[in-house]
Amino acid sequence: MTLPSAPPATGTAPPGSPAPAPAPRAPRRLWRTLSPYTYIAPFFTLFAAFGVFPLIYTAVVSLYRVELQTPGEMEWRGLGNYTALFTDSYFWTALRNTFTIGVLSTVPQLAMALGLAHLLHYKLRGRTFFRTAMLLPYATSVAAATLVFAQLFGRDFGLVNYVLSAVGIGPVDWQTGTLASQVAVSSIVIWRWTGYNALIYLASMQSIPGELYEAAEMDGASRWRQFVHVTLPGLRPTIVFTAVVSTIGATQLFGEPLLFEGSLSGGISHQYQTLGLYLYEQGWGFFHLGRAAAIAWVMFLLILLLVGVNALIARRRSRTETIR
Repeated sequence: MTLPSAPPATGTAPPGSPAPAPAPRAPRRLWRTLSPYTYIAPFFTLFAAFGVFPLIYTAVVSLYRVELQTPGEMEWRGLGNYTALFTDSYFWTALRNTFTIGVLSTVPQLAMALGLAHLLHYKLRGRTFFRTAMLLPYATSVAAATLVFAQLFGRDFGLVNYVLSAVGIGPVDWQTGTLASQVAVSSIVIWRWTGYNALIYLASMQSIPGELYEAAEMDGASRWRQFVHVTLPGLRPTIVFTAVVSTIGATQLFGEPLLFEGSLSGGISHQYQTLGLYLYEQGWGFFHLGRAAAIAWVMFLLILLLVGVNALIARRRSRTETIR
């Protein structure tokens, strides 16, 4: 019995086998390589045109003396705009006001949002209605909300002073006092963003496994202990995210202090002028575009610093918990 001999090793395929697929041509191979990038090209094009280019151009303008009336005439100053900025007392006042208003608005806002989300996380009648109602302030125009709050905090006929007088407290000049005006501006921010952050916390709470709450309840833990030992650890990444976003928003605060009294100076003594309002005053009030560009870059570096500090604190906490 003889075994069949192996087919000769030639470049031709044995009879009956399917023919190999032809190699794609060079233009087709090039299209297969580049086609994925065509789908993301519009985003990067718009980002380069409206994000990267303005950032670089602002950095260039900050090194020149540029006036709004004659934007084509640029005089080299180097770091002169920055040195003049750091020697301006109004800049440090605006920086201090930004920090104060940021703390007065961010801390109560996130605390109230966390409490509201915790309440809505449990079974409650009309939960859908309350969730929708909490988002309405966020959908309200900044101008409309600020104008309404300016009337509420009026010195002579404001509703807030009327309520204070009913409990025996004298009228407060909310637009002249330093702390009072900052509290009034912060209340607008709190009203607009508390519901938005509450919905973010609520969505994150719903991702926490229900078995953890059941186990805590079987161990006799109250709702407060469940909130502290189950909810808060599960929400830590979300809390860091909302803190970072709120910090960025507080640094860029502009519409509320501008419309609260309608003044670029943020009050008669600059008592609630933020960095955003100070930038607008220098660029479009005094026509110093170079100075305004320098302020914009200082704000950008300040935001990077604050975000980096928040990220560092969060990383150290996670490392400490991992070691424990």
